[in-house]
Amino acid sequence: MNWALHVSASLPFFTAPSQADAGILAPQAQAVGRAAARALYDELALAPKPGLVSFADNGSHDDMDAHTFMRSIFALRPYYERITALGMARAPFAALERCGIEAERHMLAATGGINTHRGAIFMLGLLCAAAGVLIGQGQPLDASALRQALLTQWGDALSTRADRTPTLPGGMASARLGLRSAGREAALGLPTLFETALPAWQQAERSGLAPHAVRLQTLFSVMAVLDDANLAHRGGLSGLAHARAAAQAFLAHGGAGRADAQKQAWAVHRDFVARRLSPGGAADTLAAACWLHRVQDR
Repeated sequence: MNWALHVSASLPFFTAPSQADAGILAPQAQAVGRAAARALYDELALAPKPGLVSFADNGSHDDMDAHTFMRSIFALRPYYERITALGMARAPFAALERCGIEAERHMLAATGGINTHRGAIFMLGLLCAAAGVLIGQGQPLDASALRQALLTQWGDALSTRADRTPTLPGGMASARLGLRSAGREAALGLPTLFETALPAWQQAERSGLAPHAVRLQTLFSVMAVLDDANLAHRGGLSGLAHARAAAQAFLAHGGAGRADAQKQAWAVHRDFVARRLSPGGAADTLAAACWLHRVQDR
């Protein structure tokens, strides 16, 4: 999913809060933005991660590696801080779009034109903005409140946006194949994040799994259910079905808690690389779950 879909050049930029207000709110926005950048690193550092880039290898990608992702992460941190501040000020959706479009420009400049984090710019950006709303209202950052803030503040605009004709490969694949797009996920309040990823994370923690295994279990839980546009674009419905079946089989046989979980996850990774499959939407959702883990008030 991309912010830059049919955005009118005539839309005005949002006017930031006053200098005095910004001085009060900036540390909170910075903390949320730092958590977003660290969450992207958490996702990158996980290996094995079927078909995806990590510090171990490039997965199914020939045009990017972990260094490309690190450049992108450093370039994007100011964006997450700024969009959090826009949320604090209850900015209109057009302002969030403008902020996201500019972030995409910075990402592409840092990576030499390679799309490393377009989906995460969209999803994590929305979550940071929702966090800003709650901070501005003096409310704690818990999952249910974040989801409700997103829907209450920008739900109508997200629904309108989800109805637009897609212009990027993933969105076009979703429309062609009748899948739920990333834009529709956002309009519904990110159900895969809050109803699949978060419960999987919490259950894995309750089971006593180490942080690495918690992230692995969460990733496979998302892969098992998500209409992943990246998979659909690369492999069609058959590729998406294959990836889901592989994730479901991994979970059914004990998931990240089994003794040979790493061995089995590496086998899935090699299979995805051979098929050129890359579950980028699941990676974005994992990063969002890592962010939730970092920012939720406990």
